[in-house]
Amino acid sequence: QVQLIESGGGLVQAGGSLRLSCAVSGGTFMIHRMGWFRQAPGKEREFVAAMRWVSGNKYYEDSVKGRFTISKDNAKNTGSLEMNSLRPEDTAVYYCAAAWSGDSYYDFNRYDLWGQGTQVTVSS
Repeated sequence: QVQLIESGGGLVQAGGSLRLSCAVSGGTFMIHRMGWFRQAPGKEREFVAAMRWVSGNKYYEDSVKGRFTISKDNAKNTGSLEMNSLRPEDTAVYYCAAAWSGDSYYDFNRYDLWGQGTQVTVSS
């Protein structure tokens, strides 16, 4: 059974950096794409970044372009989200998600498996 286990959230000052990890237990052979989403209190879950697992094609939400980088480490069966120049508006619970097929990168309803979420808090 495949599971996604997240780590790396925390509290950081504005302008700081964090790296989120998403460990894939049970192997990555089923993954077609991995995405990162976030949800702030009182707001809907929103797309942050995604990548096609085999080809490595990457997609970003406009407000994080140039600041966030999605990547993967095949040897460690892990996906990552490097977040730099963090802003208070980046504060949210961040979730990684995996999909077994399809190319709907931006829609959270099109992902099959979710991590437990990790809190990111950016202070001003």
